[in-house]
Amino acid sequence: MLYRDGVGIVQPKALILTADKFEDIELFFIVFRLLEDGWQVDVAAPHKRNIAGENGYGLMPRKDFDEVAPDEYGLLVVPGGAPDGAPAVVRGSERARDIVRAFFDAGKPVASICHGPGVLVSAGLARGRRLTSFWKDGLPQEIRDAGGHWEDKDVVVDGNLVTARCPTDLPVFMREVMRLARSTGHCTSITR
Repeated sequence: MLYRDGVGIVQPKALILTADKFEDIELFFIVFRLLEDGWQVDVAAPHKRNIAGENGYGLMPRKDFDEVAPDEYGLLVVPGGAPDGAPAVVRGSERARDIVRAFFDAGKPVASICHGPGVLVSAGLARGRRLTSFWKDGLPQEIRDAGGHWEDKDVVVDGNLVTARCPTDLPVFMREVMRLARSTGHCTSITR
């Protein structure tokens, strides 16, 4: 699918922030769904070297965090993984937190699932927002402590933010991510 960006017709670009020990199904389901819809998808990690999921599937990130220019993308996704895996690395990276803040500052769509919403807490972006996440490991309380409103739902949409709890929520999560991405001025659909 092609989109109009105010200047011309372009292929939309999505950015996924992750690291080693990501949740395999969350990352690949998201990538494949976006590719299916015609998006260019760049996976970024702390370093450009092979990373592996918790279940053994691997990939080579296209960019490292320092190479990311947030203004080149219309959508940001932060998938999950074990609390001491990829989500902890992403939320511990100042550069990754800056990237997430840049998307929020520009009003662009941001989506996160499982332990990924922890990066919103670390970036100071949870206050006043409705969101969900994995329901264990203290993350719901951490979100509340940061001023967020945690909800135990399969998907929560709050303005430019879409969040979900776990891999079984992926179908409804991606439905809402695609709906939000298409409804923003950053990636408005055109008829062909």
